[in-house]
Amino acid sequence: IEFSDYQCPFCRNFWRDTLPHIKSDYINTGKVRFVYRDYPLSFHPAAMPAAQAAECAEEQKKFWQMHDKIFSEQEKLGNGTVQFNADDLKKWAGEIGLDREKFNSCLDSQRYADEIANDTSDGQAAGTSGTPNFFINGKSVVGAQPFAVFKSIIDEELSKK
Repeated sequence: IEFSDYQCPFCRNFWRDTLPHIKSDYINTGKVRFVYRDYPLSFHPAAMPAAQAAECAEEQKKFWQMHDKIFSEQEKLGNGTVQFNADDLKKWAGEIGLDREKFNSCLDSQRYADEIANDTSDGQAAGTSGTPNFFINGKSVVGAQPFAVFKSIIDEELSKK
């Protein structure tokens, strides 16, 4: 389980550097189930709209495409905390083939605000205070750690089966 913030540069580093290895070695092979939970930090103004955008994309079965698009577009814009807004999210939604009218209506309605707040609350209850924060069978991994850290814990957990 990853608790993440779409505007967090460390979350983007994990997405770019580590997640591809976890996907190829564990997720795509069916060894691990990966769950993304929203944890938008209050000092990242685009994090909440981005979380809502990904949820709205899920209505059209494109959560992961939107997730990846949000991070990849920031990657193009620079390092650190990249600023973007709802208009950017709407543009990106169109670029990944979402029905823009449905997406825009969903995003503007903020209908997923409560769900995102629940994710954040669950993260806090589990001990999350920043992003990214991961839980592998209950074991906490804090920060954008290298793949080797995840591999060690995942392999240890898989060996218990």
